[in-house]
Amino acid sequence: MKKIIYALILPLVVVSGLVFANLEIKNETSKKSIPKPLGGVPLSAAERKAALKKWEATPDGIMYKKWEASPEGKKVYASETKIRKHISAFTNMEAVVTSRSLPPGSRLGFGVMVRINGDDYIVKFEPEKSQLEQLHSLEVNDKIIIKSHNVSHAPKYAYPIVSGDYVERDSKVIFKRAPRKGGC
Repeated sequence: MKKIIYALILPLVVVSGLVFANLEIKNETSKKSIPKPLGGVPLSAAERKAALKKWEATPDGIMYKKWEASPEGKKVYASETKIRKHISAFTNMEAVVTSRSLPPGSRLGFGVMVRINGDDYIVKFEPEKSQLEQLHSLEVNDKIIIKSHNVSHAPKYAYPIVSGDYVERDSKVIFKRAPRKGGC
């Protein structure tokens, strides 16, 4: 009887050991798959600073620095600062839709223009097809609540760009960004 029990337990121990070892191997490979700059070695702070200085000397870098110092660039940064606390805390921001279309020449995909606390913003969405109908129902002067995890800027646009993660109108959720598939 003891031989039968040992014969049944031994394969169970071996299989569970293999499963555990496989999990550790997967964890090690996921840690190793963190993207690194060219050459495979992460850059130190000094190297990053040197690379930034080198980029700032390029025509694109010079143009960007001029934009940052311009009144338009300063206005965009000031507008970003006004909503930074809401972005960091992922809290409600009351907004009014000012336009159902983005500025001419935009390559941001689907979005609307809104006014939050007296400043204009671009709100861009990454909707799935099932969510488009609700977003297309937005009208100029609609009052909405927006939540976002990200605000960015680009010299091409005279407004900060808010990534719309959550939108509600009249206490009804009309958009909620779907979590990304396969990771973060």
